Amino acid sequence: MRQKISSRICRQVAWPVMVTVGLAGGAVYASNPAQDAVNTQAQAVKQNQESQKKIDAIADQSKQLVDEYKAALSETESLKAYNDQMEKLIASQKSEMDSIAKQILSIEVTNKEVVPLMQKMISSLEQFVALDVPFLQKERVERVENLKKMMDRADVTTSEKYRRVMEAYQVENEYGRSIEAYTDDVDQEGKRVTVDFLRFGRVALIYQTRDGKDAFAWDQKGKKWVELPDTYRTAIRDGLKMARKQTAPDLITLPIAGAEAAQ
Repeated sequence: MRQKISSRICRQVAWPVMVTVGLAGGAVYASNPAQDAVNTQAQAVKQNQESQKKIDAIADQSKQLVDEYKAALSETESLKAYNDQMEKLIASQKSEMDSIAKQILSIEVTNKEVVPLMQKMISSLEQFVALDVPFLQKERVERVENLKKMMDRADVTTSEKYRRVMEAYQVENEYGRSIEAYTDDVDQEGKRVTVDFLRFGRVALIYQTRDGKDAFAWDQKGKKWVELPDTYRTAIRDGLKMARKQTAPDLITLPIAGAEAAQ
């Protein structure tokens, strides 16, 4: 049965119109080839855009992976260089440890030899001070006593102990090459009297009372003080001034061997 087609037909010169008649629930559809081509092109463009988005996403992901790989490679090289340096450092430290161990062993051996030597040196110094000309007795005896106490201290290294012992010897050595004036007390007829001492190295040790009336010289051979005649008063006074740097150095006459040399 033929039905009438109720449709609006657009006549165009460039595009022929094809009419497709179909029955679908009473509806009639017409097909336009130009519109179909446009729709197909639009669908292709849309698919291309979606494909490009996927390609861009994959490209971004690939670039990120490449950057991460480069960073990991750079870090690996840095770690390798660091590990190589650490291996060298560890080897150096091991060598240093071996050297220190040998030094410690050497120090122990040295201590066994040096400590007895220092004890002998201190003992010899103590005897020397006791037998020497009796100047600055309190100071010199205290120095020796401090050395003896120091030897029993664990907080003082062996090298420091040796340095102090040698320093004490140096001080004693300097006494023999110096001139000195100092004040101290002496026993005179059972009384403590303050006097001025004059020391010329270890050659002469003299003291004079503060009023200048009495003067005595040490007789090292007789181990005693010998009174000096008044003729030495001026020389002793000048010697005290020179020792105190109160006057220019000059020649003076002083007794050396006690009373026999003084007379």
